[in-house]
Amino acid sequence: MARNKHPEETVHLILTVAFRLFMEKGYEHTSIQDIIDHLGRLSKGAIYHHFKSKEDILVAVIDRMTAESNQMLVKIRDCSGLSGKEKLKRIFKESINRPVQNDIFTVAPDFHNNPKLLCSLLYDTMEEAAPNYILPIIEQGIADGSIKTDYPEQMAELILLVANVWMNPMIFSSSAEESYRKFMVFGQMMQGFGLDIVDGEMLERLQELASIYQKSKQ
Repeated sequence: MARNKHPEETVHLILTVAFRLFMEKGYEHTSIQDIIDHLGRLSKGAIYHHFKSKEDILVAVIDRMTAESNQMLVKIRDCSGLSGKEKLKRIFKESINRPVQNDIFTVAPDFHNNPKLLCSLLYDTMEEAAPNYILPIIEQGIADGSIKTDYPEQMAELILLVANVWMNPMIFSSSAEESYRKFMVFGQMMQGFGLDIVDGEMLERLQELASIYQKSKQ
């Protein structure tokens, strides 16, 4: 077989086709063969050269979809005109309001059947997002007086674990009503830290995302 001179183009094609099929058929109902059938002349070997499994393809698809999110986090983290508390609120609001979230909640599989994906989410939350994006903001908030805590690292981890895992309807299959109740507890928790950063608009959006996910599972 001739050497692929443009592997990045092959990867781009695989991810583009996989994303479209995940959206149309759902992740659980899309097979590797389905993806192959829509890749033109590419073979199964071409897929397995770049990805070990369908789950690996999904991780890459979501990574590509969330690359914009990381740019947003950096922009807010490094903004000089906001307090630490204001930055936290903006991050939560902009994160759930991004249009790409609709696609993510439509594509996302049942995490119970995809432990590798769940492990990836936990790792990203604890090892990437918390220390690189949330912790610097909390430390700024401590310095400017808008956030009060003696344990900034643990606070950053707790906030993201609750927001990204416990409140995530893709992990616990929460209904819109269950998401509402979790959001209210999250709001009370944040107020306990002196951070009144959640509001009704965020609540409505979270319920909307939960409904999108539930519909995708039907």
